[in-house]
Amino acid sequence: MNRDKGILLESGTNELEIVEFEIGNVWFGINVVKVREIINPVSITPVPNAHSYIEGITELRGEVLPVVDIAKALKMEPSNTPEKDKLIVTEFNQQKIVFHTHAVTQIHRISWKEIEKPSDLYQGLETQITGVVKLNGQMILLLDFEKLISDVNPDAGINQSKIKKLGARERSNKKIVVAEDSPLLRRMIEDTLAQAGYENTEFFENGEEAWNYLSSVIDEGVEISDQVQLLITDIEMPQMDGHHLTKKVKENPQLSVLPVIIFSSLITEDLRHKGKMVGAEGQVSKPEIGELVELIDLYIL
Repeated sequence: MNRDKGILLESGTNELEIVEFEIGNVWFGINVVKVREIINPVSITPVPNAHSYIEGITELRGEVLPVVDIAKALKMEPSNTPEKDKLIVTEFNQQKIVFHTHAVTQIHRISWKEIEKPSDLYQGLETQITGVVKLNGQMILLLDFEKLISDVNPDAGINQSKIKKLGARERSNKKIVVAEDSPLLRRMIEDTLAQAGYENTEFFENGEEAWNYLSSVIDEGVEISDQVQLLITDIEMPQMDGHHLTKKVKENPQLSVLPVIIFSSLITEDLRHKGKMVGAEGQVSKPEIGELVELIDLYIL
C-alpha cells in the first residue's frame, strides 16, 4: 500500500509514486503522474494494418484512444485470465494512450535515490527499461513508455524538421549542460542541438551527476556563467529528478543565475506549476524540440 500516503508530494522532494502492475510473472512500474485512471477490460476494436503493439482502439468518455498491449511490446506471453486484466489510461507527451496490463496491485511512494539505472548488460539505445526498484524482496522494472510510443509512431518522437528550417546558425561558443537518462534521447537531443548551432553540450545520465558537475565548477572558484550558459533537464531520472535538481540550483547563491529549462513528457497544464515552484525559467513538453530551441535562444543569447 501507499507509504506515507497522507503526505502530498511536493515539488523538488526527489520523491515519486509508482503504480505497480504485472505482465506475466514480472512486475513493472509507471509514474503515477502519467496515470489518469485504471479501468477494467472494455471493448477494443482492432485496426487493420496497425503496428503489432497496437491491440486496437477504444472509446472512453467520448474520446477514441489507442490501446497498446504491453505483453506484445515486451515479447511476453499473453494473459491467462484476460477477464481480470487491467487497462491503465495515461497522458504524457501531449497524448492519451491506454496500456493493457495483466494486473495492477498497489502504489508505492519512493525516492528517486532508490531507483538504480539498468545494468550495462541490457542498457543500450534500444532498451525499454529506465530503472530498477527493489521493494519488499522483489524487483520492479520501470518501463520507458516514451520509447514504446516512439516505436509505434516514430513521428511522436523528436522531429528535427523544424530545426532544419532554421538554416545555418553559429552558437557553438555557448555551453549547455543536459541531464537526460535515456541514451536514445541523449543522442537525439545532441544531434538536434548541433543542427541548431549548439555544438558545445555536455550530457549527464541523471540529475545527481549534473549537480556534481555544476558543484565542481563553483568549487574551483569559477563563475558559473563563464563556464555554463544553460541547463536542460528531464524530470524522471534515477538518483535525482529534474525538479529536485532545479530546486538545488536555484537555492544555491552561486548557481541561481543559471537558466534552467525542463524538457519532459510530464509538462502538462496540470503539472506545470511544479516546475514553476522550483524556479525553472522554462518548461517544454517532449517532443517539442523546436519550442525548446526557441527557449534556448531566448535565455542564452
